[in-house]
Amino acid sequence: MTPRLRLLAAAVVVLLGAAPLGAYLKLGSRVGDRTVTLKWNQFPVRYFVTDRPAEGVGVPEFQAAIERAFATWHAVETAQTSSEFAGFTQAQPFEDDDMSVLGFVDRSDQDRTLAATSFLIDTRDGTILESDIFFNSSFRWGTSDPGVQGRFDLESIAVHEIGHLLGLSHSALGETELVSGGRRVIAAETVMFPIAFSSGSTADRTLKADDIAGMSDIYRTSASSRQFGSISGRVTKNGAGVVGAHVVAFNPRTRALIGGFSLGSDGAFVIAGLEPGPHLLRVEPLDDGDIDSFFDDSFGVDVDFSVKFHERVVVVPRGGGTMNVEIRVTPK
Repeated sequence: MTPRLRLLAAAVVVLLGAAPLGAYLKLGSRVGDRTVTLKWNQFPVRYFVTDRPAEGVGVPEFQAAIERAFATWHAVETAQTSSEFAGFTQAQPFEDDDMSVLGFVDRSDQDRTLAATSFLIDTRDGTILESDIFFNSSFRWGTSDPGVQGRFDLESIAVHEIGHLLGLSHSALGETELVSGGRRVIAAETVMFPIAFSSGSTADRTLKADDIAGMSDIYRTSASSRQFGSISGRVTKNGAGVVGAHVVAFNPRTRALIGGFSLGSDGAFVIAGLEPGPHLLRVEPLDDGDIDSFFDDSFGVDVDFSVKFHERVVVVPRGGGTMNVEIRVTPK
């Protein structure tokens, strides 16, 4: 029997605190003494849609929006993914039924959660066996192309959650501002930012460079391996590795921001999916956001250091990697 584990991956929310500049992060799970990447090993991903509508969104409209959201990720030419609509069902999301189910659930008790994704994984290697997504029907939803004021765009939120379903965690590549009653997003360079745009916005229907790099990293094709490159190295403080630091690569030609995090006790990081050419590197702590949106407590994220730009421009080779880049930060 396959050893299984149910995980709640992530949710997209409204009215949370501000988050700092960041980059894509792959979902992972502890297996013994190592962390494995959560990913599908077989395609297409077969998914079911619940037969329950929500106010303003019928079942056919819901299914069509979900199909468009999947298609957005499958259109990434440098990644190899696919999905198949398997039919409508009365099953609920988050049941261990060997079915990936997406649908509306009334969760008025979760008054800041628009949607959430869970996984059933093989604990031996992190293979995703099943993934469910619920959309909170206690919010008002819409599906029209221009967006509807006062309603959250279902397709946009579905693109975010399907990013989780395929293996991406949250990115912090966004900016918020204080408004009456909380915060609102004023800019984001990723659809995987954990805070949703205001109701009526359809901005998150379109992937950004950070999203594409993340998906291309997990499900890379032979063509993408030849086309793109990477930067790897360490973030250190007083000679020791820094855990959980943002390392962001900026391409001055395209203005794309892509990055990763230092994930080991030695401060090692890898930033993949980079176009060849010069990049500027910036390192910063996760001290302005909710760390729980990115890492669990076991990581022991270090936030006691100042923002640092690497002293040199780093040139990324086509189809290769620039290695052994050490970025030394200092305590605050």
